[in-house]
Amino acid sequence: MDIEIFPHRLLSADTTERLLNDLEGIEGIKRIVIQGQRLPPKEINENHRTIILKGEEIDLQVQTGRILMDIEDEEIIEDIRTICEDHLPFGFNIHLGTFIRKQKTVTDNIKYGEALKQIPEEMVGLTDQNAQLSERATIIKREKQ
Repeated sequence: MDIEIFPHRLLSADTTERLLNDLEGIEGIKRIVIQGQRLPPKEINENHRTIILKGEEIDLQVQTGRILMDIEDEEIIEDIRTICEDHLPFGFNIHLGTFIRKQKTVTDNIKYGEALKQIPEEMVGLTDQNAQLSERATIIKREKQ
């Protein structure tokens, strides 16, 4: 099951970083994808910067306009809503639906060819098919408890 968090404003890098770090603490979130307007290079735009998630540095290349999540069940939506209320005082909407692809497509097969077999399942649906995979997605593994 997927949900979409649609903030009523574009998020700054600081807000994105704080929000994602707090969301990371919720059990039951499988994947998180941030979408938004692509940012100009670091030399031109101060929002194009590195953020820290779970101790890893991530190059934030977009100004966050919406956050997509693959979740295990609807029970955690209230936890997600509470965190969003803390970080997004200007308002937001949460929508249930299908927002992240779950399987490899013909387009993926054309783009990656034989290399498609080497792409992990958790990477499916996380990036633009026209972009280089290594430049557009970062996997941060959860520690097994």
